[in-house]
Formats: sequence, structure tokens, C-alpha cells
Amino acid sequence: MAAASCLLSEDQFLCSICLDVFTDPVTTSCGHNFCKKCINEHWNVSVPWKCPMCKETFTTKPELLINTFISEMVAQFREEAQQKTSSSEQQESKPGEVPCDVCTGTKLKALKSCLVCLVSYCETHLEPHLTMSGLKRHQLIDPVENLEDRMCRKHDKPLELFCKTDQTCVCMLCTVFDHKTHEIVPLRDEYDEKKAEVERTGAEIQQMIQERQVRIQKIKRLLNLSNKNADTEIAEGLQIFTILMESVERGMNEVIERIEEKQRTTEKQAEYFIKELEQEISALKKRSMEVEQLSLSEDHLHLLQSFPSLKVAPPTKDWTEVSIHAASYRGTVVRAVSQLEESLSARIAECVTAELKWFQQYARNVNLDPDTAHPELSLSDDGKQVNHCDEKKNLPDNPERFSKCMCVFGKQSISSGRLYYEVQVTGKTKWTLGVARESINRKENIQLSPQEGYWTICLRNENEYKAFAGPDVYLRLKWRPQKVGVFVDYDEGLVSFYHVDAAALMYCFTDCSFTEKLYPYFGPCPNDGGKNSTPLIISPINGTK
Repeated sequence: MAAASCLLSEDQFLCSICLDVFTDPVTTSCGHNFCKKCINEHWNVSVPWKCPMCKETFTTKPELLINTFISEMVAQFREEAQQKTSSSEQQESKPGEVPCDVCTGTKLKALKSCLVCLVSYCETHLEPHLTMSGLKRHQLIDPVENLEDRMCRKHDKPLELFCKTDQTCVCMLCTVFDHKTHEIVPLRDEYDEKKAEVERTGAEIQQMIQERQVRIQKIKRLLNLSNKNADTEIAEGLQIFTILMESVERGMNEVIERIEEKQRTTEKQAEYFIKELEQEISALKKRSMEVEQLSLSEDHLHLLQSFPSLKVAPPTKDWTEVSIHAASYRGTVVRAVSQLEESLSARIAECVTAELKWFQQYARNVNLDPDTAHPELSLSDDGKQVNHCDEKKNLPDNPERFSKCMCVFGKQSISSGRLYYEVQVTGKTKWTLGVARESINRKENIQLSPQEGYWTICLRNENEYKAFAGPDVYLRLKWRPQKVGVFVDYDEGLVSFYHVDAAALMYCFTDCSFTEKLYPYFGPCPNDGGKNSTPLIISPINGTK
């Protein structure tokens, strides 16, 4: 029997009326098989009686014979289907999966959805769509929920096309009426295009994620480096300040020791004088007692010659010239402070020297920009020197050129990171150096200040140094600088000026807010009839780039 069932196709077990597996199969005289209930209901409304399969007409209602063979085969088929259903229990639909719409009780996982039936089928209930010729023409798709949404609500047809004009899904009838002149493409093509776009977008997003992850790693590395640098700076700072505090404490102790030693000497001298005076007082008191013991009267005048001498012995020391003076310790303190200042200055010079050496790693090969130079300025061919000349050149008045202020920019700019350069100012009686914003007004008189976009210092009247800090700050320098170093830390908002030869800080602009490019600023100032004709010279630094 099992072999026989293998010879029959599965659609041979289906009633052609109900399209389901036979129930009480019977055979007509023409040889076709139906469910007993199905053929009886068919013939109850169809007179004369016709076979639903071959359309043969009977004059009398045909006698229905029970088909025991088909009954046995159907029973076996149902048993096999039941076993198949039991074996499919492992395909029970899970959350997020589309369930079979036909299953009662436990819903199995749907394998396909029919756009004609608007039903999703599991493996068992999908069988008729795979075997019956009439159902094979139905359009099957991968299982989806809400099949009604895939049907055109207006024409009750599958949404198989896509209107690019209106960006919506349409059916075949929509293209004939409402979307007749629109650009229509198969839904699959649009899906493939959208899928490709989604994949591209996904790839771009993944690329962006990777780039940001790389950036995070870089920031973490920089943070670790910053932490190490901070620890190093703290350690070096503690060492330097410990040395300075030790110097201050040592100087203070020396001052105290000198004052106390001087005071001890004074105390010893006072004790010596007091002791001598007390000894003399004691001798005088003794002499006074001896004198008091003598009682003379006129009756004893004849005996005067027998009395000892009453004269007081002269003092051994003239005490009118002897004294101690309150000691003055002013000189001691001043000398100690002066020595401490020299020690601190030497230590500060060491720190500045080390700092300047560190700055040099950020030195760049700065050149003067002739397109920005005032017409009365003369620039060297190598772009390293600038001074004022009496003759006004006939130069194009381009937007970058300074028209009123006698200055020039460097070509190199900074918008992040650090920059360092040095300028020789030997022999000049006036000059201005620093950095300035790119957007400053170059056609009018300049008010030098950070508020106007300038961070500069200057020399005026041969020995008057000041920073244009708004208001101006006058600088007290011990030595006349021959070379000035300019350091810019854009991210930290810092502009520092250094006396390179003396290894001393001249002035520092801090907490600056930079929002655009900064350019080196050079102002050689008028030559004053030759007194200030020496040029400003950009000095070379080893390793500049």
C-alpha cells in the first residue's frame, strides 16, 4: 500500500470540488472520484446531473459507489500528513516570524504568503499551491505580515509596481488610470535599488562608525599622553619649586642666623660692660662704708695726720665714652634677598632655557608675505628682512595689503597646534611684533589690542617696552633684548614673548579666544631719518620646517 501511495501524486488525493483531501471518497459511473458530501451538494443544485470533471450528463441521478481503494489511500495520506505535521512542530513560529494563517491551535512558521488568497501558509497548508494547477498560478512571496497592505485598496490588485513620480506602490490598474503618465518600474527593481541604497548607506554608516572609533582611540592615546605629560610637568614643577622653597628657606635661616649671631655678640658685649660697672660699683660701695665709719670733730683735728687718705681712686675706664648701639639688620636682609633673587633668577633662566628648547620643535620657516606689505616697506629677496624706506612703491592695492599701518604679515598661518619663530631686533629704536587675525581691517589705521585681533608687544623711544594688552602694560626688562622669540599655542589660547639671549619671559597673553587663522605680524616702524633704519630679521632656527 505504501508503494502504491508513492505512485500517486498528492493532487490525486484532493477532491476537485472542495480542493481538500477526500472525505468518504465515492466514484461516479463515469469513473471520477469526489467527496460524498461534495458531489451530493453539487447535484442538489445541478439538474440534469453532470459530472464536475468530464461534464457527462446523466438522465437519472447516478449511483455513488464507495471507493475503498481511495479510502485506504486517503487514510494513509492523512496519516503521513499528520506525521509530517508532527515532525514540523519544531518549525513552530517564534516571535518576529510570520505564523501560518490556516493552522489552528499551535501556529507553525509560514513558508510562503499568497498575494491572491492574502493568506500565509506553513509547509503542510502550502501543499495545494504547489501541486494543483489552478493554485499554481497564484503569486507566492516570502512570508510577510499584513498582506492586506500589499493589495491596492482601490482596485483590490497586488501592489506589484512602483511609481517613481509619486514614490508609492501601485497595481496594474493604477498605471492605466491615476498614474498613466508617471514613471513606473517593477516593484522588484525599486526594491533592489532601495536595497542597494540601504546597503550603501549602511556601509557609509559603518565607515563613519569605524572612523569615530579610530578617533576615540586616538583621543584616548592623546589623553594618555597628556596624562603622562601632566605627570612629568608636575614632577618637574615640584622639583623646581622644592629647590626654590629650599633656597628661600635656606636664605631665611641664614638671615635669622646672622641676626641672632650679631645679637649674641651685642649681648656678650653688654654683659661684659655691665659686669665691669658692677665691679666698680661694688668697690665704690666698699669705700663708701669705710668713709662712713670715720667720725671727726674739732677735738680730733690734731689727729688728722694720722687718718688714711680720703681721696677716691680715679676710675680705671672712662664710662662716658662706653655704650652699645641698637643693631640695624636692614643691610643683612637686603643682601640676603638680593642673593636669593640672583639664585631665583638663575633657576628661572634655566627653566626658560629648557622651555625655549622645547618651543623650537614647533619652529617653522616663516617668510614675509610681499602681498601684505605696506608700500613704504622694503623686503629682502629671501623674505627674511623688512625695514622702512622713504620711497613709496607703486604696488597693486590688493585686499591683503596694509594701506595705513606700516607692517607686513608672514606667509605662514596657524589655525591649530603650535608655532614658534624668532626675530632679531638689534640696533632698532622702535618695532612691533606678534600675531594678528586674518580678518583685520588692513585699509585703516590700526588700534593694536586683543579686542581688535592683535596680540603684540613693542619697543618705543629706544628703551620703552610695552604689551598692547588693552590697556597697555609697560614691561620692566633688565637687559635690552637682541632677539625676541614668539610662541603661539592656538588650542590653549596662548601667545608668549621671550628675551632669547637672556632666557627670560617678556610677556604672555593667556586665555585668548582664537576663532580664525593667525598670521605672524611684523612692524619695523618709520626709520626716523636713519635712526631706525635697521631691519627686522627673521632668525633661522635649526630644524625649522
